[in-house]
Amino acid sequence: MATEAPPPPRKGTETAPGPARPTTEQFVEVQESEEFGELRRTYRSFAFPLTVAFITWYLLYVLLSNYAGGFMGTRLFGNINVALVLGLGQFATTFLIAWLYSRHAALRLDPKGEAIKARMEGDA
Repeated sequence: MATEAPPPPRKGTETAPGPARPTTEQFVEVQESEEFGELRRTYRSFAFPLTVAFITWYLLYVLLSNYAGGFMGTRLFGNINVALVLGLGQFATTFLIAWLYSRHAALRLDPKGEAIKARMEGDA
């Protein structure tokens, strides 16, 4: 079964050309630039410590659940025990990290990324 070429656009339906496409060499040049390195460092200095902290917090919860049943079953008030509070804390931590990352990206990552993108599209 042969594929057919798409029909030519009808008169008046042509689309405007998109942004200029950088070459492979331009991508490599930007990737090796100090500006891109700074963007990468800014991302990593935020993401890696928070990832390690969250995984540690999660594993602590799992280990306590498996090996410290007496502690996790300790009632704090009414039918609320330590396990429930820590479990809900996992959800709260997840949403907190997502909000912090969103804020960090908007303030520190997006402006640097947009500057690199604008320069690449302007040079192409």
